[in-house]
Amino acid sequence: MAIRTQQSFSGFVASDPQLSHTESGDARLFMKVGKEHYRQEDDGSFTQTETTFHNLVAFKAAAEQGHERLAKGDKFVAEGYVREHTYQRDGQNIEGEEFVARRLGHDMARTRYDVDRTPRRTAPERDSAAFTAPERRPATQSAPAVSM
Repeated sequence: MAIRTQQSFSGFVASDPQLSHTESGDARLFMKVGKEHYRQEDDGSFTQTETTFHNLVAFKAAAEQGHERLAKGDKFVAEGYVREHTYQRDGQNIEGEEFVARRLGHDMARTRYDVDRTPRRTAPERDSAAFTAPERRPATQSAPAVSM
């Protein structure tokens, strides 16, 4: 079975995350994100080059969780895909691209945090009287059969 993969993007949140809703009512997160670039030198050291900035969007649960947990300056990792799009600014059509994040979270290698592993919600209690197990009949003991 093939491993299904998606594109990833790691960087930092460059603007305050903005939460809005689509026409169908789904949550939509938008934020400017930055990507630091480095060049490896002949001596093995790294020199930081120009930082690039991009648009990132997320929808539904990823948007809600991203808005709740991410803030300007946070280092993050996102999984998703790049989408080309056209939008209007000052009456002109502008072509651009954005990263559509399906999954979004803090970059563990660059962020200190504690993990809360308590269940998000507890399962509703079940009425044990609603299910009655069938009666089990004891197995009959019989002499082993021998054939010749």
